[in-house]
Amino acid sequence: MSSQDEQFQAAAPDPAASSAEDGMTWWYRWLCRIAGVLGGVSCAFAGLWNCVTINPLNIAAGVWMMLNAFVLFLCEAPFCCQFIEFANAVSARADKLRPWQKAAFYCGMAVFPVMLSLTLTTLFGNAIAFATGVLYGLSALGKKGDAISYARIHQQQKQMDEEKLTGALEGQG
Repeated sequence: MSSQDEQFQAAAPDPAASSAEDGMTWWYRWLCRIAGVLGGVSCAFAGLWNCVTINPLNIAAGVWMMLNAFVLFLCEAPFCCQFIEFANAVSARADKLRPWQKAAFYCGMAVFPVMLSLTLTTLFGNAIAFATGVLYGLSALGKKGDAISYARIHQQQKQMDEEKLTGALEGQG
């Protein structure tokens, strides 16, 4: 086994451990990854298109968008960056982040070029990258409870309220 294979094995995350930690299902994790890759593609193309201008703010926003695309590819799809030695290590470190941290990072990354140069190209180019952050943010909220649990909690609250009411009425009488 070569040293590069050993690095890959060391950097590869354990999917069972990471899904148990953050509570994301496998299909939601793949949805977030696919959104990240599509966000990277849209940032790359819109950033390149944004750089074809003479306005310096548009050029800066375009360069930032291409940097966003690179970071999204590096974190969500390291196989796209096989020519970079540290891609798997960065991806493994990004997988260890909590979903709310990824959400804040991706949304902040996507908002900066829009604040730098508010054009349709920057808005549409960063929309999917921002949506990736929103997906991670929604996963940070946790699972939705089932209706039976909510009904049971509601019934217990109702009983407690009735007991308080009857206790107060008995105390008055």
